Amino acid sequence: MSLLIRNGRVVTAVDDYHADIFVEDETVSLIGRDLDVEADRTIDAAGRLVIPGGVDPHTHMDMPFGGTTSADDFETGTRAAAFGGTTTIVDFAIQTKGHSTLEGLETWHEKAAGKAGIDYGFHMIVTDMEDDRLWEMRRLADEGVTSYKMFMAYPGVLYVDDGTLFRAMRKAGEDGTLVCMHAENGIVIDEIVKIALAEGKTAPKYHALTRPTRMEAEGVHRSIAIAEVAGVPVYIVHLSCADALEQVTLARDRGAQVFAETCPQYLFLDLSHYDHDDFEGAKYVMTPPLREKWNQEHLWRGLGFGDLQSISTDHCPFCFKDQKVLGIDDFSKIPNGGPGVENRMSLVYNGGVVGGRLSVNKFVELTSTAASKLFGLFPKKGTIAVGSDADIVVFNPDRRETISIDNPHTHHMRVDYNAYEGTEVQGVSEIVISRGRVVVEDNVWHGRAGGGNFLKRGLFGGPF
Repeated sequence: MSLLIRNGRVVTAVDDYHADIFVEDETVSLIGRDLDVEADRTIDAAGRLVIPGGVDPHTHMDMPFGGTTSADDFETGTRAAAFGGTTTIVDFAIQTKGHSTLEGLETWHEKAAGKAGIDYGFHMIVTDMEDDRLWEMRRLADEGVTSYKMFMAYPGVLYVDDGTLFRAMRKAGEDGTLVCMHAENGIVIDEIVKIALAEGKTAPKYHALTRPTRMEAEGVHRSIAIAEVAGVPVYIVHLSCADALEQVTLARDRGAQVFAETCPQYLFLDLSHYDHDDFEGAKYVMTPPLREKWNQEHLWRGLGFGDLQSISTDHCPFCFKDQKVLGIDDFSKIPNGGPGVENRMSLVYNGGVVGGRLSVNKFVELTSTAASKLFGLFPKKGTIAVGSDADIVVFNPDRRETISIDNPHTHHMRVDYNAYEGTEVQGVSEIVISRGRVVVEDNVWHGRAGGGNFLKRGLFGGPF
């Protein structure tokens, strides 16, 4: 099916102009003023922004954690992402400790195949990596999995020691791939948690109070230092605070290949969300936790100055009523994670562009282009250009909505609360196109389960 988008204001990370876009065979075929072409369908985008589909490089669909599984699978999660203007996700396959990473990849292919409604790729979570299995990392790269995630947190579950970290980082550097780091000092944090529980401090707020910002900053510093010695670029995931950002900024200033993302929860929510006499604070138990509000302006500054390259969601929802309650008597047993894949684009546009913190080009860069470049998807994804995939969003910059689980325009995620309940946003994705197919229009899903393709990603492309 061919598609003609007329009269829109086309905005990419570097461009801003009025033009028509002609799409055929799933890609952008022509861009120009007053195109004289026949199309199966014409969309009038007058008064709208026409932007690249969002790329969320950090989601956890159908992920086992803490005795349960995240509430969104690849069908419901990718559908919700599309309603919010995201047309590509990069999720995390998990290696079971002691087993092959290739087995983990196969498991996640089975989870996603026939379900994903938009295009998707995988990082690989590495939980151990002995010398005799290092060859698997090159094989993963050949399969299009060109980034790996390792954890300094969660001892006994996902945690890897520094020796494993260095070993895997060195191999990743040799192969031209990228390492993503969950950077917190999990060993020390577990000791702090132990002390809190012994003192009878079991409420959800103690999840945050036992994970101090200095332990995140220490993890960021150490992971960068090890990466520099190993000779590999490193990407810090879900950076939450000024302490950690300072370590990234210092490293980048000396020329280290360090990149980082933050998430909407750290830009819009804060420590006060744990201040409930009942168990409501469990909705916001995620790792890293929400921080004191003053950190937010430091993060916005980092985004504006380029020390933070991308905004992901770390979408990992657990229902409040039947999953978060697993930790009702012990905050350390609350499944960690929150929803957000659907609300990212509107939140960032409202807080960034409408709030005067970001240009509209920077908005596109942070929600689409940068992640595409870092993770081997550009220019197939992350831009509007002849030959690129026709992942396009017709975005209304003036429309307002109030985010709520009760608002059918803002909540399609399979979870029984919204972390941004009651937040009014200006800027809404109205028509969402995935590889030339309209998948969302007038708040109606026109896509299909299995309509998304697995993306074999390229090697790390270097600094930009």
